[in-house]
Amino acid sequence: MKKTPRVLILAVLTLSIIISTAVSVSAHHSFAMFNMNEEKTITGTVKQVEWTNPHIWIWIDVPNDKGSVDLYGFEGMSPNFLERRNWTRTTLKVGDKITVTFRPLRDGKNGGMFVNGKMPSGTVLTMGGGGQ
Repeated sequence: MKKTPRVLILAVLTLSIIISTAVSVSAHHSFAMFNMNEEKTITGTVKQVEWTNPHIWIWIDVPNDKGSVDLYGFEGMSPNFLERRNWTRTTLKVGDKITVTFRPLRDGKNGGMFVNGKMPSGTVLTMGGGGQ
């Protein structure tokens, strides 16, 4: 009986690991929950910023036509990605006013993928970095 070469076994094992990693990374970075063909804009007040991995979340209170507020949640990039683009955990603070442009959630809930935000000072924040 002929033995299977050790190199072949290692090659198959390595290929299996690469494929399984690629599949999980691809699933993690899916935009399926967002309507990528539409952008919406809201203006409100920052209620909370979750500076967490794998992605930050920004929660905004948005006044509605009934005299109360609706809570919107926006998913952003990872803290590491944003820190390399001059964001810090205090770039947005509770109480800041902001106008957010976003890709809405497909299920119709309040929120989506953060595209950019404009502060009253004129500063524009994007997931690619901050600037004037």
